[in-house]
Amino acid sequence: MTALAAVPTAPRRRSRLAPHGLTWSVLRLHRTALYICGGAFVAFVATMIWMYAIGDDARASIGACGSPGSGLPSCLEITERTADDTYRYVLSLATTVLAYTMFPVAAWAGGALIGRELESGTARLAWTQSVTPLRWLAAKLAVPALLLTAGATAAVLLNIWARRDDNPNLTGDWYHPDDFVTTGPAAVTYVLAGLALGALAGLVTRRALPAAGLGFAATLALYNILERYREDLWPTVSRTGDTPSELPRSALQVEHGMVLTSGERVTASRCSVMPDSTCVNDADVAGYYSTFHPQSHFWPLHLVSAGIALAVAVLATAAAFWLLRRRTP
Repeated sequence: MTALAAVPTAPRRRSRLAPHGLTWSVLRLHRTALYICGGAFVAFVATMIWMYAIGDDARASIGACGSPGSGLPSCLEITERTADDTYRYVLSLATTVLAYTMFPVAAWAGGALIGRELESGTARLAWTQSVTPLRWLAAKLAVPALLLTAGATAAVLLNIWARRDDNPNLTGDWYHPDDFVTTGPAAVTYVLAGLALGALAGLVTRRALPAAGLGFAATLALYNILERYREDLWPTVSRTGDTPSELPRSALQVEHGMVLTSGERVTASRCSVMPDSTCVNDADVAGYYSTFHPQSHFWPLHLVSAGIALAVAVLATAAAFWLLRRRTP
């Protein structure tokens, strides 16, 4: 009686689209962060859908009202509604969370993505397994960059979709820092800048905790600088007249004051801290001026801000590769 020959089991073929190699190792090693980010994104999506659903009630709650028989909704009924408060508060909270995403990303990139592996020696072990240092860093940055770009882009689009007609009484004015950042491409480039700065901090310190702190600090400095000088990123519009002009709410006022007969402009802030007698004489005032950004400047300001953040991300990435190449054989 002859024994049947064992039939070899055919190896299971992996799809070409499935992650493999360095991509798979990055996803597997940082799967906890991936789960946390995925859960946060699902929660954000659910929140935006909820905001969109109650948007009509929120707008009705701040609409015109009147007494019974006037043809308008009853003021008593409107004051009893709370949809506008819920919509305003939750949307503001979600917008703030999205605007500050760059900070935890920077801390994670510096501490866990790069710093921890250099500190523990895991990176050097990978470099001995036919993986060059530059290829290792490229995979470490490319995988989270793609995921963060896709997630941030989707979050921005959902945020814009939930705002619908963008009523400033509910959504805030377009020039408020958090609202400004999270309604355009700047949110995406901010996140990428945080990733690159955190990775650079990890390569500089080669330790997890200092890298997380340094990456966070560098990203905070970038955020504050862009917020502080955002008004100067695009030429303002000037308006002069014989009387002080009242700008619409949609205008971001940069400066206002008086125009003297000599042509000199005296800002209102200067006169607010000085007595009238030492500021200017009424006879010397030829008119008044205001400089501001109209709402049409949203996209120029946004694109310049996004471009600066993207340039920082590119420079930080280039510096990270240069530093790694210099420190490794």
